[in-house]
Amino acid sequence: MLIEVKIGALIMDPNSNTPIVVLKGVETENILPIWVGAFEANAIALEIEKIVPQRPMTHDLLRNFILEMGFEVSRIIISDLKENTFYAKIEISKGDETAVFDARPSDAIALALRSDCPIFVKEDVFELSGEASEPSEAEAEIVEETAAEDWPDLID
Repeated sequence: MLIEVKIGALIMDPNSNTPIVVLKGVETENILPIWVGAFEANAIALEIEKIVPQRPMTHDLLRNFILEMGFEVSRIIISDLKENTFYAKIEISKGDETAVFDARPSDAIALALRSDCPIFVKEDVFELSGEASEPSEAEAEIVEETAAEDWPDLID
């Protein structure tokens, strides 16, 4: 089963100084933290803040290419977790034609934001990550306290 999620927060892991995208269930309280690279976090933050770079970034280029070919990004799915590595799929469609591509979750999320398409997580990925239960009070506070207004700090 697929669970629709949205970006709940973009935070820094204080131990590793690595960005984390926190996905939160749209209709559930599930939370899924995904550690991402600094460049990918920057691409996500720029799109969330609607900051337009002078030149297209890679994710903008990919979106533009998909659209010029007559396709649309239908959805992305965080599909698996193996050996502490998350996997994602990008689904594009054109009429009855659908194609699915393997991707890093950070790239898929950056593309989803630019394409305004839904993000889903397979239910078993929540279970594999150990986050299928209700979030702890500390996790819930992190998601609630980290508002979009805080994200430009990550860009700087």
